[in-house]
Amino acid sequence: MSLGDGRTEEVPAIELLDCTLRDGSYAVDFQLDEEFVTQLLTRLDNIPVAKVEVGHGIGLEAERNGIKPCNIGHHRWAEIARSALTRKPWGMFAQPEFTRLDTIAEMSGLGMSFVRVGMEPDRVPENLDYLRRATELCGQVYLNLMKSSATPVHELVRLLDGVAPGIAGVYVVDSYGAMLPADVQTYVSAVREHFPVVGFHGHDNLGMANINSITALQAGATIVDATLDGIGRGSGNAAIESLAGVIKILETDLFDYQELAKLAEYCRENMRPIPEDRTMQVLGAVIGIHSGYFPLVEKLAEEYHTDPARLMETAVKIADHSPRKDDFRAAASRIGA
Repeated sequence: MSLGDGRTEEVPAIELLDCTLRDGSYAVDFQLDEEFVTQLLTRLDNIPVAKVEVGHGIGLEAERNGIKPCNIGHHRWAEIARSALTRKPWGMFAQPEFTRLDTIAEMSGLGMSFVRVGMEPDRVPENLDYLRRATELCGQVYLNLMKSSATPVHELVRLLDGVAPGIAGVYVVDSYGAMLPADVQTYVSAVREHFPVVGFHGHDNLGMANINSITALQAGATIVDATLDGIGRGSGNAAIESLAGVIKILETDLFDYQELAKLAEYCRENMRPIPEDRTMQVLGAVIGIHSGYFPLVEKLAEEYHTDPARLMETAVKIADHSPRKDDFRAAASRIGA
């Protein structure tokens, strides 16, 4: 498949993964109507999208980390997914910080076919055993390198040394929505040299999620995440109906773009995302700050009588990799000194 780039060599079949009911749950404060969820999954079951991800946006057992729980617990997610998805695999998201391996094993026993384990690249070495054990508990385990762009590509690849050979694939993740097509090309190509299956997960802070996703496929990625109507955390994700439409124009109708467009409208009518703070989304993308830290940034900026952008920029200078809570507090103290 050339995807319009002129390549003639054989490449693996591409897949779209629908994560509307996982990443999209951020946009509705993790509160979803069960009837809508069931109907959406039933309709997705009849569309040639490879995989469907469900559950809490932040991951399995996020509530163990003090995060607001989804109104649909993970056992109930398994029941609904098993009932509605009879033709395709479903999976969930996990983070070693709070997702227990026993829970991954339990959910696999309840029908979960894949799990994506998310962590920042510099956390990979300390979680190698977690990843290895996860591959023994679930059929397909993907490593999602959150905030990929905060780590230089050569360092990111080095940090993957020792990743279990049983891993199903490695994802480049544009958590900030800050990557440009050239960045995507560089990161995906570099990871592809070491892992046969590379995925891409983009956010749309700067309006680049769709083109970045197509670029990832052209660079050798074989699986790309997207959501219906682009509904997702912050500025949202790549829109799966749009990606399917672009692929139809470049190649052929692999994913039934017309039906996906209808489902996108169905989600638009039923999910009603909470309005985002557009200023913070753009600042976060350009400066390199994850939206999960926006409330802390705004609180500290008010407390220390400074501009959020200045606080973010100072935190980035302090941080070794992507800024974390202590970096923002240190930045605020430095500004207030």
